[in-house]
Amino acid sequence: MAQINTDRVLLMGRNALYYEDYVLAIQRFNMVIGAKPWLGEPYFYRALAKFYLEDYQGAEIDCNHAVERNPYALNHYVLRALCRINQNRYALAEEDYEKAISINPLEHNAWHNIVLCQIELKEYERADSSLDVMLRHWPKEPEQYTMKAQVSLLRTDTVQAEKWTDRALELDEYDGKAWSMKAMFQAGRKEYKKAEASLDKAITQMPKMAGLYVNRALTRYNQDNLRGAMSDYDACLDLEPRNYLAHYNRGLLRAQVGEDNLAVEDFNFVLELEPDNTIALYNRALLLDNIGDYKGVIRDISAVIKDYPEFWDGYRRRASIKRKIGDINGAERDEFKVLQAHLDAVAGKKHPVRTRKKSERNIEDYAALVEEDTHEEENEYVSEYRGKVQNRQTELRPEPIYSLTYYKRTSETNTYIAFCSQIEELNNKHVFPQQLYLTDNEAPLTAKQTEAHQASITSLTEKIEEFERTSLDMADRNLLLNRALDYYHIRDFENAIWDMTHLIQMNGTDAMAYILRAQCRFAQLEVKRSTASASDLRLGYLMAVQDYDKASDLMPDVPFLHYNIGCVQVQLADYLAAQKSFSRALELDPHFPSAYYGRGVAYILGGQVEQGLSDLSQAGELGLYTAYNLIKKYSKEQNKSNSKK
Repeated sequence: MAQINTDRVLLMGRNALYYEDYVLAIQRFNMVIGAKPWLGEPYFYRALAKFYLEDYQGAEIDCNHAVERNPYALNHYVLRALCRINQNRYALAEEDYEKAISINPLEHNAWHNIVLCQIELKEYERADSSLDVMLRHWPKEPEQYTMKAQVSLLRTDTVQAEKWTDRALELDEYDGKAWSMKAMFQAGRKEYKKAEASLDKAITQMPKMAGLYVNRALTRYNQDNLRGAMSDYDACLDLEPRNYLAHYNRGLLRAQVGEDNLAVEDFNFVLELEPDNTIALYNRALLLDNIGDYKGVIRDISAVIKDYPEFWDGYRRRASIKRKIGDINGAERDEFKVLQAHLDAVAGKKHPVRTRKKSERNIEDYAALVEEDTHEEENEYVSEYRGKVQNRQTELRPEPIYSLTYYKRTSETNTYIAFCSQIEELNNKHVFPQQLYLTDNEAPLTAKQTEAHQASITSLTEKIEEFERTSLDMADRNLLLNRALDYYHIRDFENAIWDMTHLIQMNGTDAMAYILRAQCRFAQLEVKRSTASASDLRLGYLMAVQDYDKASDLMPDVPFLHYNIGCVQVQLADYLAAQKSFSRALELDPHFPSAYYGRGVAYILGGQVEQGLSDLSQAGELGLYTAYNLIKKYSKEQNKSNSKK
């Protein structure tokens, strides 16, 4: 394969990787590796595709090949370290991060993850030393202080851990993790009201962390706020339906407020997870007694007594049930055992506990709520490869543009349906082999779909070559449109652009050709944003705007075109023009949430935060709930700015 072809195939693979078409990406990188096996780059990108497919072993092997071919590329070590972490090979991951730091001593993510590897390896002293180095480099980063607190806890130095936590909160009062740790210290001192307030702040910052609701429920329970605790367990189970502690403790609380049938459901779930949990079994027996399932009570209590033959309360309960069902002899045998044990002797009794650790299985504490044995912070390894490729850098930018595609996903946050009568007309005329959608949420292709598009390209190319030997007519237009869409879907943007350029040369008034060419140009630029020069990016975005402008001249009343123009203008930093474009989209459709969102972003980037927050609020009202994340962030900045005036 010639050099120019391998370069282009590598680019097509990176395009597919960016748009989450991982199977297609691997196919492209295979082709480059087959042609030029001495290159490290295709091995690295293939490893990245495998990493996203959670094939960590295969990704590590590809990283090995990449390192062999280029031992000076920092990213090769960083990705291999993540692969090793996902296989619990922390010592080897630490070695990779050390190599990354030798290449760039200020690689913050590598330092962060080294500490977490050392924690996993129980090398707490070394982790503390690594954090000291980080504090010298980044003294204003609150995250280092919460990690210092975590290590201090692991070294059983609670006093020092709280000092580090307080230091983190001095630097960032919105640090949810630090507030969570602060609550733990307060609860340990039985300062439950203060602990609840700290957890309120932690939950505000980290509303999707199920464990925070479990912890707050315990603080509320210890203040006798049973309904508040139950609502927290409900919230936890909305996020994690199989959370053991939430089901167990909610079952106990439901029993206390008389919701016996619901409590039985919770203990049924606990016993599905842990069939041998005799404490849960006994609690279910008490509930079954309340609802009149006496056979079930005897079954459960008998199983408990088998494990705890000196659990006299169990004998007494079972005797009571046997009398209810007329088994007098059985009841008297149980009562005799209780009598023999002298259970009524006051000297042997103890006060019941309100909570117990999860590992504690004293059957006498059956009525106590359960909490985790230790407070363990979930280690979050950081890297630009966590999450989607296109979200490596968190930016203030509009939602995705609306694209022509055969494949779309249902959005959980944006239910708006864009409409374009011209596209509907093409679908009604069956110009394309399948339904063409207009969406901002494309779905990646399967291997079978990729093969179908490649076969279609071969077939269409033969037909187009036949027409090129004769006169051009509308049949050629449809063939070129179809092939361009095939090229677009396999992420060969260059050939798709060429086809649409050819079509525009044939017919300069074909709006669909301009739309598809702009779409492909924008898609190309999204992949290149981190590597291309500013001048090349600017030229590319200007060309995309020109194409969309031409399409909107031909189709003046189509909202999504003005929205797409605004999105590209934001990339050009022409915020005033972007505001006008989004406003035009909203004139045509006042219920277009992404247009409000985009205009809000353009306002904020242009320094008009108040107007931006207003538009983001409108986007949220219309169902684009991601707007609320920006509202929270920029409201705080606006408040700080106002307080300085």
